[in-house]
Amino acid sequence: MDIRVTGHDVTGGEKILTPEALGFVAELQARFGSRRDELLAARRTRREQVSSTGRLDFLPETAEVREGDWRVAPVPADLQDRRVEMTGPTDRKMTINALNSGARVWLADMEDASTPHWDNVVGGQVNLYDAIRRDISFTSPEGKSYELRTDQRLATIVMRPRGWHFDDQHVLVDGRPVGGAFVDFGLYFFHNAAQLLARGSGPYFYLPKMESHLEARLWNDVFTFAQERLEIPHGTVRATVLIETIPAAFEMDEILYELRDHIAGLNAGRWDYLFSVIKYFRDSGEAFVLPDRNVVGMTSPFMRAYAELLVKTCHRRGAHAVGGMSAFIPSRKDQEVNARAFAKVREDKEREAGQGFDGSWVAHPDLVPVCQEVFDRVLGDKPNQVDRLRDDVEVTADDLLDVASTPGDITRAGLHGNVEVALLYLEAWLRGSGAVGIHNLMEDAATAEISRSQIWQWVRNGSKLDDGTVVTEALVREVLDAEMEHIREQVGEGFDERPFAQARQLFEEVALAEEYADFLTLPAYEAVVSGEKP
Repeated sequence: MDIRVTGHDVTGGEKILTPEALGFVAELQARFGSRRDELLAARRTRREQVSSTGRLDFLPETAEVREGDWRVAPVPADLQDRRVEMTGPTDRKMTINALNSGARVWLADMEDASTPHWDNVVGGQVNLYDAIRRDISFTSPEGKSYELRTDQRLATIVMRPRGWHFDDQHVLVDGRPVGGAFVDFGLYFFHNAAQLLARGSGPYFYLPKMESHLEARLWNDVFTFAQERLEIPHGTVRATVLIETIPAAFEMDEILYELRDHIAGLNAGRWDYLFSVIKYFRDSGEAFVLPDRNVVGMTSPFMRAYAELLVKTCHRRGAHAVGGMSAFIPSRKDQEVNARAFAKVREDKEREAGQGFDGSWVAHPDLVPVCQEVFDRVLGDKPNQVDRLRDDVEVTADDLLDVASTPGDITRAGLHGNVEVALLYLEAWLRGSGAVGIHNLMEDAATAEISRSQIWQWVRNGSKLDDGTVVTEALVREVLDAEMEHIREQVGEGFDERPFAQARQLFEEVALAEEYADFLTLPAYEAVVSGEKP
């Protein structure tokens, strides 16, 4: 096998991109790459079936798994208590702040809150390598210093690699791009698995965007091989699977079963899940057309059904159920905004704790105490509430698909908001930022996907605003012109030097093109890579 790295040099990259580590990544690609490709093709086939039927259901061929009496392997000690999880990208400052935040877990995100710019892919690995060895510090351009605190427990690291769908064009095996999941997992596991074990922890992962138990089986086989190859005890790897696609919601038992030696729990990845509902049923008529995204929350019937089924399924199998991220973020300058954010987050976490979740996510260190206070009140001295079985919950396929009963309208303000968020996010993404605060909401790839997918669906379905105006491509372009001008006014000098024109072009490609792009990050990545080439 010939493995070649085409990316530029990154500070510290020499300790990550060693011949041995790259050889391990190449082995993963050689052993499992073709299976990954087959599973991606199976996704397309399944989506075509849904397009023709407008229906998903629980799999009859796996009924025995759902009805069986089995449990997952016991969860390691440092993952028993997950009442507060901090999420964020793996830049150096964030790495230190997240580990110091007081959260029990840090989701070290190399996926939706990051961007696959080569500096981030390699730099994130460098930062995690240094943090695990307690050899990390950072000084800001303003001269402020950041170091790990030695007087408190640091958050347990759970790293999120890219999904199966993403290829990394900077790493080639026999001339072909390597799956981003193999790059992210392989480099992290190779360098850190033994070190983490020696420190009383382990190599823990969040697995994104899976659509079937067969994809979970592939991850399980990757884990088994990686442990054998590096002589790490079987079962050391622990994964938490994000249930953030609508087909995966119908296979939660099966996903847990496939990963039963390596699973810690499931997470309600609410924003990607909402994106997936729109994406999967985008051409299934008005019954699957949602109102403005800001009125679709976890109290909507189909979202509540999904969350409660997740808790019931996890606890029945001895796995943890982790709640999702409230998008509200506080402001240290505006106390009124701050109070509203705290109130919204507290309300969200109280609902999750009441449903039986064992913990939840926050996106800002200031929100850690808010989430902790809510779960402390429910859990007391217990690390979790896995013993709460939720036998009162009964969720059917119809419940999971009951999008039509979601209250709310499509409004002109909602249309403008979707366009604005998509433009601002894409511009930031092209510059290398995957998590962006916009109007005191944390926007990442998932929320931007909702924005552009809603617009695509509204246009294709001829949906109407609450004032009777039909959403057409022409109307969206009018809104696009207005929002571009508004952003120009807000940015002022320097607007033309930033990639707003490229962001607009990408927006039109993913929101208005006849063919729906599965992920906006794929054409965005092509644009980044093309810009890097001489």
